[in-house]
Amino acid sequence: MPNRQVRARQRQIVADANARDDWLDRELGDCAFNDERLGKRFRSLLEQLSSSPGGSIPLVCQDWANTKAAYRFLDNDRVSEVEILAGHFEATRDRFEATDGPILVLHDTTEFSFKRGDVDAVGITRKCVAGAYRDGAIRYYAACGILMHSSLAVTTEGLPLGLAAIKFWNRQKFKGTNALKKKINPTRVPIEEKESIRWLDNLRQSTTLLGDPARCVHIGDRESDIYELFCTAQDAGTHFLLRTCVDRLAGDGKHTIAAEMKEVRCKGLHRVEVLDRKGNPTEAILELKFRRVRVLPPIGKQSRYPNLELTVLHATERGKPRGRDPIVWKLITDLPVTSRDSAIEKLQWYAMRWKIETFHKIMKSGCRAEQSKLRTAERLVNLLATFCVLGWRIFWLTMLNRSTRKARPTLAFTPLEVDLLNRLGHPPPRSQPRPPTLNSCLKQLAQLGGYLARAGDAPPGNMVIWRGLARLTDIEIGFLLGAQNVGN
Repeated sequence: MPNRQVRARQRQIVADANARDDWLDRELGDCAFNDERLGKRFRSLLEQLSSSPGGSIPLVCQDWANTKAAYRFLDNDRVSEVEILAGHFEATRDRFEATDGPILVLHDTTEFSFKRGDVDAVGITRKCVAGAYRDGAIRYYAACGILMHSSLAVTTEGLPLGLAAIKFWNRQKFKGTNALKKKINPTRVPIEEKESIRWLDNLRQSTTLLGDPARCVHIGDRESDIYELFCTAQDAGTHFLLRTCVDRLAGDGKHTIAAEMKEVRCKGLHRVEVLDRKGNPTEAILELKFRRVRVLPPIGKQSRYPNLELTVLHATERGKPRGRDPIVWKLITDLPVTSRDSAIEKLQWYAMRWKIETFHKIMKSGCRAEQSKLRTAERLVNLLATFCVLGWRIFWLTMLNRSTRKARPTLAFTPLEVDLLNRLGHPPPRSQPRPPTLNSCLKQLAQLGGYLARAGDAPPGNMVIWRGLARLTDIEIGFLLGAQNVGN
């Protein structure tokens, strides 16, 4: 190719890279900043953080001017998690509308811990044991940190569509819940006066955002076993599938759910593969029991809430396994379960709950959220909200490789990134070059992060994806600098 054509092509590549319509445009298109300059600063900050996931703000900003601008953005009184996440929420709804069938909304709470001299500026999360005094009395200290309750929408195949609701909070003074239980019955305290209200708030917010309650199935662990949550879901016209820990009154009120489930015979068996404590795969045989049960509200709240017809599903492992605890899942849902196949489907849906734990791990290990040195709760919350968008993208890229095969590579990458990843691949000798696919681009991205891609290897995980993203950014910068210098 003549030098003139080479230079023209390189200039076009640089122009396309500067005017690209990438994932930032999709996630930030509906941001709610009142000042356009704040929107531009947020885009710049998110782009810088995505170039090196896990890097500190000075590292990703590279100079004092950009670093100072990032700190000012996080400390701005007109910036909150609401404005930061507004665009991502809208993008989540767009992805929800582009799918069919039920969508699982996973709910969970996590804690971000920080070491600070001024604990009051950030807040506390819990009381911890720090040892004992010389006289033997237990010594406590208050853990500094921020709590986050998030709601992640995923498909039944496990592809994360994005966050649908989120709530941050901390405690200025530890409440001493265990001591409080000795004085009053917690079930008689209105839900509006307890932290548990976060489960109801996020259910309402995520259901309203997605706009199709009948397609949503809200999933939570034993902490979500709240009768008010059952009623809130029924009022919103949506569904839930929760792990239960409370043996509630059932039927005519003279017996409990556990007593009624003892009368149910085994409806089928289900074989699953699980890992023991050493990571070795073992097989577990689960006995399935399910029944439609009339569930009563707590005694102190029967005047406020109605009785509900719910399905109770028990999956109990046969025998006593070696090297691990037996599987005992007790689930409760408003969905019908009438056969062994439908029971297994609900178990598979609940098993997806672990993905929100993975999302929280990405924020802590990949984005290294707990390594931040910001000194106030307001700044930390703004940074955590930014990490939510970045953490979702890393998780999305990881699961995209497992659940989507026919999509175009430009779904996840810009044309320049597709071209670079295709060039970095090593096709077999004497083979004709093939057009890049989404799977080949994601595989090459993982290889940049250290994935070996051997025949027996499992699909790449989040760690190699976020390392690959950092290396791809460096390669892209070098390529653009080289393209600009062609012909000079």
